[in-house]
Amino acid sequence: MIHSLFLVNATGDIFLEKHWKSVVSRSVCDYFFEAQERATEPENIPPVIPTPHHYLISVLRHRIYFVAVIQSEVPPLFVIEFLHRVVDTFQDYFGVCTEAAIKDNVVVVYELLEEMLDNGFPLATESNILKELIKPPTILRTVVNTITGSTNVGEQLPTGQLSVVPWRRTGVKYTNNEAYFDVVEEIDGTYTFDPVTKLLSWDVGKINPQKLPSLKGTMSLQAGASKPDENPTINIQFKIQQLAISGLKVNRLDMYGEKYKPFKGIKYMTKAGKFQVRT
Repeated sequence: MIHSLFLVNATGDIFLEKHWKSVVSRSVCDYFFEAQERATEPENIPPVIPTPHHYLISVLRHRIYFVAVIQSEVPPLFVIEFLHRVVDTFQDYFGVCTEAAIKDNVVVVYELLEEMLDNGFPLATESNILKELIKPPTILRTVVNTITGSTNVGEQLPTGQLSVVPWRRTGVKYTNNEAYFDVVEEIDGTYTFDPVTKLLSWDVGKINPQKLPSLKGTMSLQAGASKPDENPTINIQFKIQQLAISGLKVNRLDMYGEKYKPFKGIKYMTKAGKFQVRT
């Protein structure tokens, strides 16, 4: 499925590559760089780029492009989900997923990629299983590996592979049995523009006037940057707890396969997508 993976930084340099089936030349990324030059924003690069002999499927996370090279048609969302899982795994192991963190832990990165894909097909992608296969890096473990020449690879079969639920280790006991489910809702608002007042209004739903949310924050300039001459456009993110902006409500919750009587509760949250404030 996935033949190669290239990691490209914000300046367009390939700082890491991994091949599973056969070595694919870096020149295949020229098609990606051409799309990058045509894009007005970094996130506007097409996620799927066809080439004469390959397909390039990419995601942008933490200012790093993860570009997978495919030689046959596969569901693009399947590859995109795997790339996001790779990023989440790096962040779980190293605390952050940056170019510096990946370079500092390049051996662990290659070990993880080797376990996550088997001959180009996803194999072990759950964090519990991977942490038993590849031990997370620590200062002490790094020093010991340097002296003894050992690696972070575990010596025993992960217990998670013997579990019915792959992300849960076998024999785990919890004091509270809780299950959480996320319902993600995306909505598009309608807008009106008043040419007299030059006011653009965007209607996305109704908010309880007795519990109006407030938006607070601070803006700081990058060190060494000059103060902008004009009012800048600010990209912001916000969350509104206990609110479903569309009015969607959960009417009933049922849980099967358990003998105990579970506590069932609903929590709502509204999160912003791509949102700009013009100052």
